[in-house]
Order: sequence, then structure tokens, then C-alpha cells
Amino acid sequence: MIQKPELLAPAGDLEKLKIAVLYGADAVYIGGEAYGLRAKAKNFDMEKMKEGIDFAHAYGVKVYVTANIYAHNADFEGMADYFKQVEKIGADAVLISDLGVFSVAKEAAPNLEIHVSTQANNTNYKSAQMWHQLGAKRIVVARELSLKEIKQIRQNIPQDMEIEAFVHGAMCISYSGRCLLSNYLSGRDANKGACAHPCRWKYHLVEETRPGEYMPIEENERGTYIYNSKDLCMLEHIPDLVDAGVVSLKIEGRMKTPFYVGTVIKAYRMAIDDYFESDEKYYKNIPLYMQEVSKASHRDYTTAFYYEKPDGNQQVYTNNSYIREYDFIGMIKQNSDECNCAIVEQRNKFSVGEVIEVMPAKGNSFSMKVETMWNEQGEKILSAPHPQQILKVQFDRPVKEFDMMRKSVLE
Repeated sequence: MIQKPELLAPAGDLEKLKIAVLYGADAVYIGGEAYGLRAKAKNFDMEKMKEGIDFAHAYGVKVYVTANIYAHNADFEGMADYFKQVEKIGADAVLISDLGVFSVAKEAAPNLEIHVSTQANNTNYKSAQMWHQLGAKRIVVARELSLKEIKQIRQNIPQDMEIEAFVHGAMCISYSGRCLLSNYLSGRDANKGACAHPCRWKYHLVEETRPGEYMPIEENERGTYIYNSKDLCMLEHIPDLVDAGVVSLKIEGRMKTPFYVGTVIKAYRMAIDDYFESDEKYYKNIPLYMQEVSKASHRDYTTAFYYEKPDGNQQVYTNNSYIREYDFIGMIKQNSDECNCAIVEQRNKFSVGEVIEVMPAKGNSFSMKVETMWNEQGEKILSAPHPQQILKVQFDRPVKEFDMMRKSVLE
């Protein structure tokens, strides 16, 4: 029987963790305050980490903690105690890329499952076999692999070793994310969680004899934006991933918004469930999945290396901006009352008279016209212009905590 793959979601903070869990993730990956590769994410102290783990476990969702830096000598101070704490509060696994960190985790927390991060450049079955001998339960394969290569790895590793693969999100331009540009251009170490993302900056040219004259890098029909990549999207190819032996479908984005996390996770949840219900239903609904996932801010999509080595045509843009068709305008903070009124935290401006969409964690999204809303003092207002303003909004049907509100920016 074919195994239904795990849907693995990013969670940069506690709110995003809850969104990921409620919108359909089977597991989430988070970063602690040390040893992870997203220093700019809010991340979790031990108290928040335990709260997040307890919340996820209440819904049957697993939590993996990232510890995938390439460690320098000074990084080992306190590391053993850290892993002991992570094990004690109930984390289901840690993600590691460095052999020294791996050895500390094995000794300090022998019952804690270890997954080998994509940062370890997992490109072949021989290295996977070696990681398994050392005690790893899972490898996250390098993003440079094709589905054919992943299938070959699956056929040559022990049955109890799992394969996880990225299926959606930003693509690093450096080999499995081991980037030196950030160190060189900004002094921030990408492999210790402080990447400045210089591959996504906008660049101008300066001619040597004309300092101060900034010439824009113009694009043509093929694009000329240096460094950058399109966003990975494998939503239309779930069957091929399953056939290759991938048991965990990983979404990139611990730095992304709650709206991004909820939107992308819900779309992949629908796709996976539909495929395992029937092939016909999945293929019929692919346009719906793509429509939904594209409501989150994204760049042009690519399948990257999964089917062939991408050339320049597959990686360049028709423009260098994110595609944003919808604004995230509000998070519902508590279940609606008997009159379908609910407390909302504003995230972008919206007004009475506008048509908005409500995206529930479960079930279909629906459109409605905003008829009435009140401020915290109970006064009727016509618009909500202030960031994170607390409001009461009249909905046309019941809503629940963590349902999200969005509006089209194309109208």
C-alpha cells in the first residue's frame, strides 16, 4: 500500500505554528533561539517551544526543531544541555547538518530522532547509508536532485530510513543553500542563520570611471535579473513525488507571513487528500489548487531540478517582483457570537463596502461584503487603517478563531 506523505509546514513563531496545525499540516519545523538557520525569524524560547509542541501534539501533529548550523568551536558550549531540554519538552525530532552537532545530539539526547538537513548536501545513497549507520532516521534530500535520483536513493537505503524533500517555496541559488554571498557582501553568515538574502536584492551597474552614476539593469523578454530564482511549486506533481518514495513534503518559509503559511498548507492539504481519494479528483482539481496557492505572495513558479536540470530560461523572471494578487487584511481572534460578529485583528487596511474573502482553516473560502464594523470602544467605523487594530466585524455566517480575511488587489 502506498504511504500517504506527511505535509511538513514552516513555523517561524507560535502564531504560525498554530496556523500550520489548524490549516492541515501533519508536522511543523521550528527554530529555537540557537543553532538554527533563520536568525531573523522570531523563533522559540524553551517556554514557547513547549507551548507549541503541546498545541501541535493535541492535534496529532509532530514538531521538528532545526539545529542545522555549521558549527564553529564556540557553538558547542551549552549545546548538550540544549538538546536535553528539547528532548525533555517532547520534540519529535531535530534537524542537523553538522557531524559534530550530530554527535552531541546523539550523546545528550539518545532518544531524540535525528533528521539530516538538506544543508548536508544529501545527493546520493552512499551518504544516506552512512547517515543511517550513524543513527539518522531521515534525510532531507538536496534540492539539486531529480525525481529519478531520489527514487534511486530510495531503492538503495534501508526501509526504515525516510526521505523528505522540499516541494514549495524559495530556492537558494547556492548548492543546497550553502551560500557565501551573504558573508562576502554583508558580513552575515548564511550558514549560521543570518542570511541577508543578497540574491534577492535589486542591483545597479556602476562604471569604473563614472562613480555615483547608477545604471539600472534592464530586463528583456528573457529577464536579466542576476542571481535570483523562481519559486519551487510541485503542487501539480504530487503523484510523481509519492512514486519517487518521498514520505515528507516540505514547504519552505519560516520567514513568511501567517497568511502565506495558511494559504499554501491548505492548498497542499487539499491536493494530497484528493489524490489519495482518487486520481480523477486530484487531476480535475489541479486548477483549483493552483488558484488557491497563488493567492499567497510568490514569484513565478518552477519545478526546479525535479524533471531536468534547469537552464537560464527556466530560472529567470519576466519581472523581478513578487506576484501579489491578495492582501492579508485580518485574523479572526475568537469564534463568532450568535449574531456572527467576531473580534478581528487588522493586518492591512479594509473598509465598509468592500468585498472580501474569508479563508477558514477547514472548508471552502467564501466572499462577503463588509457591512458593519466597530472599534474597541464600540463605535461604528467605516475603515480600519491602523496596523493590528482590534475590531468587531459583522460576518454573514459563523467564523472561527484563526480564520483569515483577504481581499483582491487586482480590482
